Amino acid sequence: MRLATVSVISFVCAAMIITSGCVSDQQFKDLKLQNTAQERRIKELESQLQTATLELDQAKRQVEALSGKGSIEMQALQQKVAALEDEIAKKKALIDAMQKQLMGGVQLPAELSSMLEDWAKGSELVSFDAARGIVKFKSDLLFEKGSDEVAPTAMESIKALCGILNTDQAKEFDIIIAGHTDDLPILKPETKAKHPSNWYLSAHRAISVLDVMTGNGVASERASIRGFGEYRPIVPNEPDKKGNPQNRRVEIYIIPKGM
Repeated sequence: MRLATVSVISFVCAAMIITSGCVSDQQFKDLKLQNTAQERRIKELESQLQTATLELDQAKRQVEALSGKGSIEMQALQQKVAALEDEIAKKKALIDAMQKQLMGGVQLPAELSSMLEDWAKGSELVSFDAARGIVKFKSDLLFEKGSDEVAPTAMESIKALCGILNTDQAKEFDIIIAGHTDDLPILKPETKAKHPSNWYLSAHRAISVLDVMTGNGVASERASIRGFGEYRPIVPNEPDKKGNPQNRRVEIYIIPKGM
């Protein structure tokens, strides 16, 4: 967790740079390099997590095939399943902690925050967390099930958000668009061909929102995307892969430029 600790310190220090200008350009560059290293480590962990998940699925199928035989091989497989489940749980917790520190969100200037609160007020589609500068879209209203095409009914809301993000009050902030799903597996062949897993679907949805935003004047260099699949639920999913609508969402983090 040492690297994660470095990241959160870097983020806080960088916020101080933006607001006070009390740190040198070289220190600012160093902090940005530390955050880049943090992002690289997260990607490595996500790749390891995906590999371990595939290995776990294979081991579970082997256990199921040997069910009732009570062999030494069966015991070894059960031990492997337990070890993989423990490894996956630890990696998920580490990734979650590192991402929260990297994308912790910041309280925005009062005028910008007020504009975003007014924009989100009374909407069923979006909410705005003023304490962390995070906009949340409900995926069920933003996309059709299993699709990454933004619904026509959601376009006007995104365009209005772009209008705010293009104001002078917001121009010193960057945007991270993060897609999330629940744990419902993708089963339809035609959907799976385009989105092989929930990870792909979440990333593709984030890209679709990005395309709408850059098409409405948000500078490409201000924006980036993340795809978290099912791995960062905000509430428990129902048992037996039944999902939870609250976990299907797209979040937009508004953060200091360059971070």
